[in-house]
Amino acid sequence: MKKFFTLMLAVFFILTAMNFAEAAKDKPEKIKFNKKLLKTVELTESPARNNPVFVMREDLSQLTILGAPTATQNQMVRFIKKNNPNAKLNCSVEDLVKYYYTEGEREGIRADLAICQAIKETGFWNYGGDVDPKQNNYCGLGATGNKEPGASFDTPQIGARAHLQHLLAYATKRPPRTAIVDPRYLLLAQFRQDVFGKIQNWTGLNGVWAVPGKNYGQDIITLWKQALMPDSSEKNFKAANILVEKNPYSADAYVNRGLINYERENFLAAEADFLKAFEIEPYNPDILFNLAVMQEKSNHLDDAIATYDNLLKIELNSLNGYYNRGRLKLAQENFDGAIADFRKVLEFEDRFVEAENEIAVAYFRQKKYEDALRTIRHAAEVNTTNKIINENKEKFEACLKK
Repeated sequence: MKKFFTLMLAVFFILTAMNFAEAAKDKPEKIKFNKKLLKTVELTESPARNNPVFVMREDLSQLTILGAPTATQNQMVRFIKKNNPNAKLNCSVEDLVKYYYTEGEREGIRADLAICQAIKETGFWNYGGDVDPKQNNYCGLGATGNKEPGASFDTPQIGARAHLQHLLAYATKRPPRTAIVDPRYLLLAQFRQDVFGKIQNWTGLNGVWAVPGKNYGQDIITLWKQALMPDSSEKNFKAANILVEKNPYSADAYVNRGLINYERENFLAAEADFLKAFEIEPYNPDILFNLAVMQEKSNHLDDAIATYDNLLKIELNSLNGYYNRGRLKLAQENFDGAIADFRKVLEFEDRFVEAENEIAVAYFRQKKYEDALRTIRHAAEVNTTNKIINENKEKFEACLKK
């Protein structure tokens, strides 16, 4: 009996030691910082997502891939140049837009939204990922990650044609009206009968074109709504004033003038216009979003947060709403509130690395340096090409004790 108890005691001590070893292994490695260097560092915030949008009332989740464009070629050119005056293209912006509209009309695809998809894929033709500008590959065809650059096309027009043919393969089984140049068209037709010709709407591309891409189609539609902005010409401004005078109870009239005032950088006037539109139509999420944008531009941050509060009661999955409200809370040093908003963004879209970067910034300002570093490292793993995140990671890791 004595031997039995001795044996059991030995087993107990062995198991206890093993448990302690396992716990030690699972415990995160203690990170040591050079506190002196940390005092010289400030992490860079990701940019706001606060471009106003053209106010729409139809159900945009049903917006079709096939159809005629709504935005003009001039609007698309202006939108691209405003966001990137130095687009990395092998032709002029005007020519590229013309190619998309020509090819889109031939195939019956909405060229304006296809361009917005190209904008999303290339970052307004800034690139930075595996695809090189020389490839004329505007939608990541064949670029599957792990340094795989994907397909290359001889000219910008052929690149636009390939993009539209790939969209066609999702939207209809009708073959392209020109020779197939999309290297993945026949692969899709042969091996993906579950999606070939069955994706009619832009939101149907979620998790199909880009994986996981939970809000892939919605992001394209948001860019399209931004592209539809009116220009700031004096002629347009005078017409907008006349429209408001003739229709003092029309939310649309105030929205139109508010957008023009925004383009003219008269943010206080734009805020007043959207406030009036809100009073007339208080439950439109686009009006609320634009009002919050104008309030932030006018430095009325408390008002902007309150407006985002109202927006998020109506549009429960507004990623940009949560993200922008989180940024405003961060500016007011409401760190817990900011982190909660950014985590809400990540619940909807776990690849929204800008939100993760902002969480790292919030931790850093709270002096929670280990949490901040782990967060920024994870964001850098998710998106290896985000310049701000990579720079933040480098700055932070330079402060580690050797």
